[in-house]
Amino acid sequence: MDFPEELKYSKEHIWVRIENDSAVIGITDYAQEELGTIRGIELPDEGDEIEQDDPIGSIEAHKTVTSIYAPFSGTVRSINHEAIDNPELLNDDPYDGAWLAEVTLDYPEELKNLLSAEDYADYIENSD
Repeated sequence: MDFPEELKYSKEHIWVRIENDSAVIGITDYAQEELGTIRGIELPDEGDEIEQDDPIGSIEAHKTVTSIYAPFSGTVRSINHEAIDNPELLNDDPYDGAWLAEVTLDYPEELKNLLSAEDYADYIENSD
């Protein structure tokens, strides 16, 4: 499994790429592998306010639907319409082509709750 070093990770299997005053989020390689073939994605609307740890959408896979939890609080600047239209992108390219949303960082201090790539890999190893 791939966990790029430059990203941060939540225990709910969301990756975060910080870009100035906002961050791009998506699901991890581990999450897409555990879910299997992804068939649908629901995301918040652009302009929606999200709160850390609250559900902000869902992913439908072959036999399950799972919630997407906000790794931090902010306002949704944009969503990846291509991933919504082609949810299988999450299985093919979870870190680049299949990002989910770009969100402002209302409280940058919330990022301290995220894990490094190494810590996330350890978390997965110890939770199985």
